[in-house]
Amino acid sequence: MAERVPSAPPRSLAVPLTGFGIGAVVAVLVGVFGKVHDPTLAGTTTLGFRTVLAMKVVVTVAIGVIAVLQLVGALWLYGKLGVPAPSWLGTAHRVSGSVALVLMVFVAYHCLWALGLESGTLADGQPVSTRTVVHGILGCAVIGAVVTKVVAVRSRRAPGWFLPVAGGLLFTLLVAVVTTSAVWYLSAKGWPARGY
Repeated sequence: MAERVPSAPPRSLAVPLTGFGIGAVVAVLVGVFGKVHDPTLAGTTTLGFRTVLAMKVVVTVAIGVIAVLQLVGALWLYGKLGVPAPSWLGTAHRVSGSVALVLMVFVAYHCLWALGLESGTLADGQPVSTRTVVHGILGCAVIGAVVTKVVAVRSRRAPGWFLPVAGGLLFTLLVAVVTTSAVWYLSAKGWPARGY
C-alpha cells in the first residue's frame, strides 16, 4: 500500500484580501485615535535625549537601518543575491524583525501619545506643515502594514506572492516615514544631543 503524502494547504486569495483589509482598518483606527486624542507628554520618555522628538529621531534611524538589513536578509533567504544564505540567517532575520517591530510600536506610541495626528493649524495659529501631515498619515499606514505583514508571515494558506508584497509595502512605507521624520530632522538640525 502506498503511503499518502500530506498535501499542502490550499492557497486562498481570501488571506491577502483579509490581511490588507485588517491592515487598512487598523491604520484608519490609529489615525482616528491620533486625531481625537489630546496629545500629552505624560507617559513618554526621552531615553536621556533633550526631547521626545530627538529620542524618536535616533530610534527611527535604528528602525531604518534594521529595515534595510531586513530587505537584504529577505533577498538573501529567497536566493536573490546569488550567494547561498548561511544557516543562521533565518533566525537573525526573525530576531531583527521582532526588534524592529518593538521599536516601531515604541515610536508609534510616542508619536500618537505625545503629538497626536496633526493637521490644520497649531495652537499658535500657524498651519501644520505638509511634511508633518504626510508623515502622520504614513505613520498610521505603517502600523496597518505591520498588521498585514504579520498576517502574511503567519498564514500557511496565502499565495506565494503575499509575503513579498506585504514586506515590500511595509519597507516602502517605513522608508517614507523615516524620510519624512528622521532624515528631515537630521538635515535640518543635525544629530540630536543627549542630556538636558
